[in-house]
Amino acid sequence: MTHPALPTVLWYTRCPVPTATGIAADRRWLSDEFAPDGIAVRSLQDAATDADAVPRSTHYTHAEAALFREGGNVPALWARSRGEPTRLIGLTWIEERQVILVAPGSGIRGAAALRGRRLAVPRHGLPIDFWRAMALRGFEGALASAGAALDDAALVEVDAGGSDGQWAAELAALGRGDVDAVYVKGAVAVEAATRVGAEVAVELDELPDRAHRVNNGTPRPITVHQRLLDEHPALVDRFLAVLVRAADWAADRPDDVARILGAETGAGPEGVRGAYRADSHRSLHPDLSEDRLESLARQAESLYGHGFLPERVDVRAWAAPEPLLRAARRHRPTSPSRPSQDP
Repeated sequence: MTHPALPTVLWYTRCPVPTATGIAADRRWLSDEFAPDGIAVRSLQDAATDADAVPRSTHYTHAEAALFREGGNVPALWARSRGEPTRLIGLTWIEERQVILVAPGSGIRGAAALRGRRLAVPRHGLPIDFWRAMALRGFEGALASAGAALDDAALVEVDAGGSDGQWAAELAALGRGDVDAVYVKGAVAVEAATRVGAEVAVELDELPDRAHRVNNGTPRPITVHQRLLDEHPALVDRFLAVLVRAADWAADRPDDVARILGAETGAGPEGVRGAYRADSHRSLHPDLSEDRLESLARQAESLYGHGFLPERVDVRAWAAPEPLLRAARRHRPTSPSRPSQDP
């Protein structure tokens, strides 16, 4: 029986947020794991300008078979919905600060106060406009927490195709008085809001029902191509085992994780501190718990309802739990699997 040849390169891609992949890359553990096999491990972001690199767009399409992706769920669900044979091999839940911002002195406070307000909905003109999806889901969650829906507010289109920087077009619209509220998230958003003097109307991370906080990064999927999983399952297991090791390492090293996050996000210490909870370094472990799968299933249905997905995604059929179970045994062969880190 002829076995498929090992790939010469394993690619990984992650979003500029807290991820076990980012930690493992910083520690060079991924390269060390596969070097004895003659396999290079390369970052899609870092190698995007190389002549032999796979296209940067594969971060969204996942069309490269030898690619591991740990990033936002909107592109991951979109790729699956379009027919790319990917598999879901892990989910994390990290509270990455999500807020609804309003103009200074507006007096708008609390989710109920968003009724009847003009909400900024950006349009970037991307094949999968995850920025737009995040804004809609952020407002949807905030309004739902007050027993309202998007129909109870006015959605205002904001052209963000030529904007310079994250959330720039929406915050500019807020400054001009064209809109009453803007959704933002993450470290860069914290710094941007400070620069323009915007005030927080709703802290989504403080809403008691976690269903109202589901968005592009909560939960965040780890995906792999079905072809790689079929042909080289041991490589998938080993990659995941390194991520479990990285999550274990991060759990006891908040200062190191903050440094790595600063490099990953491009934000300063204040932005990182303002965007992530003090215990975020303990929340990088992936799992496929029923709670996380249900949250992702709700996200998939919402994205389909808003027209972001061409077809529905059956999240539970998409999930492949076996690699993570094997990876946990590989990393801690005599220890029980770590329980879910959900709050």
